[in-house]
Amino acid sequence: MSTTNNKRLTDRVWEEVWHRGDLARIDELFAPDFVRHDPGRELHGPDQNRQFIEAQRTAFPDLHFHVEDQIAEGDKVCVRYRFDGTHKGPFKGIPPTNKRVSYSGILIYRILNDRIVEQWTEFDLLGFLRQLGAIR
Repeated sequence: MSTTNNKRLTDRVWEEVWHRGDLARIDELFAPDFVRHDPGRELHGPDQNRQFIEAQRTAFPDLHFHVEDQIAEGDKVCVRYRFDGTHKGPFKGIPPTNKRVSYSGILIYRILNDRIVEQWTEFDLLGFLRQLGAIR
């Protein structure tokens, strides 16, 4: 797959899965042995990824990821993004605050055979938790 096609694949994840909530697309876009590396945890397989995305969309139903930069080389796509959303549902034990939150992050996708096989995510977790009032 070309770097242009790899970028298109990751764009579909943002638009179809995250923004539209079409979680059925996860099986098409992510490999069965997909691994998501987030700060402090790993998720394995499309089902754990689906549960994570569903929980995020429940906690922040108006969420939107703004892609600020996207760079592709070989089998990887790197994305610098900004997240915006309103905390309207429970999130990791934090009851809804109705606060509008925003944070920035960077993630790297690894793609093989037209599917995402691995993802590394780094984001401003401290700033995010402060905005929610979970820490000072």
